[in-house]
Amino acid sequence: MANERIILGIDPGTTIMGFGLIKVVNKKMEFIQLNELILSKYDDHYTKLKVIFERTIELIETHHPDEIAIEAPFFGKNVQSMLKLGRAQGVAMAAGLSRQIPITEYEPKKIKMAITGNGNASKEQVAKMLQQLLGLKELPKNLDSTDGLAAAVCHFFNSGKVTGAKSYTGWDAFVKQNEERIKK
Repeated sequence: MANERIILGIDPGTTIMGFGLIKVVNKKMEFIQLNELILSKYDDHYTKLKVIFERTIELIETHHPDEIAIEAPFFGKNVQSMLKLGRAQGVAMAAGLSRQIPITEYEPKKIKMAITGNGNASKEQVAKMLQQLLGLKELPKNLDSTDGLAAAVCHFFNSGKVTGAKSYTGWDAFVKQNEERIKK
């Protein structure tokens, strides 16, 4: 029997959440889907978080991923933007953890490096490389979905390697690895 697994990659955001799915069959990647969740139509930040959670659960129930790879928030200058992005990421992670799916977090530079060999590659360079790697006919207008797909492909390339990425297999593992974030 073939060794198969499905990886869901997520690029969290409060305006657009990008995601992509790949199937790995005997160490070979197959493209399943890439898409984006447009959140700009919602005015309320809490509604956006609810929609992110519900859509992530829907993806999990539809595709039954074995693993989730998620892009870690990058550290920008705007603290409010970072807080909102961190919440979006946390809600997507909570959806996966609620279904006992292992989650691995990757820094944006690590994802770019895994896909293009250049940690400073542009979104366009990452998208073009994914198009070649997976035989995509065309690229989407917004590249948030290719960023989500890139997280999944990065996870495939890093499978079995010891990396600096953070992995969580459930709430207990998350709490143990993030004790400094717990209010006592």
